[in-house]
Amino acid sequence: MSALDLKGLDDKALVHRELQLERELMDARFRSKTGQLEDTSKLAKLRKGIARARTAQREREIEQSLSPNALRDAHRSSFTPGEIGGEDGAAGGFLKGIVDKVTPGE
Repeated sequence: MSALDLKGLDDKALVHRELQLERELMDARFRSKTGQLEDTSKLAKLRKGIARARTAQREREIEQSLSPNALRDAHRSSFTPGEIGGEDGAAGGFLKGIVDKVTPGE
């Protein structure tokens, strides 16, 4: 997702997108460590996507004169995780349960 696509999202959707990317990164790291990740460039792509989302969030916080992480704090509680690894669908079953257990603050 490009920076322009992220700018088109509302605040809540932007925070949810970042949280979903973080979950996908955790899943990809787990699959990488177990040798199940075929595309190792996915790790870098997910990290860049998270950075883009956080940058867009901070820009909005500055525009609205909010403190850092105010958008994330406001919308984090309404996040419900979707399918992990939504693009390739490789994650599921026990991996989803592991990610749910080790993801902090949810």
